[in-house]
Amino acid sequence: MRSIIEKQKTKIIFALALVAFIAIAGFAASPVGAQSPSVDDETNRIAKTLYCPVCPNTPLDVCNTQACADWRKQIKEMLIQGKSEQQIRDYFVQQFGERVLGAPPAEGFNWIAYILPALGIVLGAVVAWLTVRQWILRRADGTSAPEAPAIPKEYADRIEKELKEY
Repeated sequence: MRSIIEKQKTKIIFALALVAFIAIAGFAASPVGAQSPSVDDETNRIAKTLYCPVCPNTPLDVCNTQACADWRKQIKEMLIQGKSEQQIRDYFVQQFGERVLGAPPAEGFNWIAYILPALGIVLGAVVAWLTVRQWILRRADGTSAPEAPAIPKEYADRIEKELKEY
């Protein structure tokens, strides 16, 4: 029994050492002169929320056009200058219109895009609850759905005869 526990401890220690080695190797693999990861991460995060004004329905972070690469570079430069995410978003909306936003701004008529899905979920839940409640009440009363009408005897005999001949 003791040897099994020692083997388990050895496996756990080996797994932890492997994870530590992979983490250290990952940090060592980053280029020396690279920009700080926080600026690159922030650039990608903002680019995910903005859509390419040229390519339909393509976020800036995955668009492969030269224009999108330039816009990602511009976002990065604006972040380095100290501009906030909202200032960057406002700049792109001013340049290209609201179509560059991933989601419509929550104001005016655009509220419908935020309210309708929630309203649909609530309405669907109420309909499902009422339906299940009605099924439970029917079952408790002993009434059930109407049964299918019985097949007349002459048709049943004819079907039986044809099946035997077949």
